[in-house]
Amino acid sequence: MIERGTLYVVSTPIGNIADITLRALEILSAVDEVVCEDTRRTRGLLSHYDISKPLTSYSDHNKESRTPGICSRLAGGRSIALVSDAGTPGVSDPGFYLVREAIRQGITTVPVPGASAILASLVVSGLPTDRFLFVGFLSRKKGRRRKDILSFAKEPGTVIIYEAASRLPSLAADLTELLDEGRRVVIAREMTKRYEEIVRTDLANLSQTVEKITLKGEFVVLVSGNKG
Repeated sequence: MIERGTLYVVSTPIGNIADITLRALEILSAVDEVVCEDTRRTRGLLSHYDISKPLTSYSDHNKESRTPGICSRLAGGRSIALVSDAGTPGVSDPGFYLVREAIRQGITTVPVPGASAILASLVVSGLPTDRFLFVGFLSRKKGRRRKDILSFAKEPGTVIIYEAASRLPSLAADLTELLDEGRRVVIAREMTKRYEEIVRTDLANLSQTVEKITLKGEFVVLVSGNKG
């Protein structure tokens, strides 16, 4: 049962469409509206489960203009589900902006947990899981990216990075140059999908390893922590 005037932050599959929770389906079936990054992708997911709902696109390009209207509808008693293109909303995507504003306005915000590329990659990485630092996408600019890497160089826990295929070779080169070469690295691609690939190597061999990987989609890169 859903509550009126509530924003539900709903996790959706990161690849395999079966990785959606029963609760997520219940919420998506019951809300008045679904706010999503890509209406085409979300419509495909909902259609697969015979769910039809009004969809509102919400991206980095329109989040500032769309947020007031969404919050107004929530304040008026509508129930709304927020989803991302894949995984948990608000993690390296514009959903954070809406959640923050809803909280600021006193709107009830409820998490509906599920798939996460971060955790899916971490638990099969073989790297320590008792402490980890998620840094998301690093800067596209080389100088800033190198500063980002140096900022977590002394982190003792596993470091988790998101990266686009086109920038993976540059990231590999910078990690190799700036961090201790003995560190272990795990690269995860297409998690839960047909061509899921998990590659394990070390910094000394990282660039050569990346040359052999299919550079397509987005990657999760995990780096073992500083031994001190």
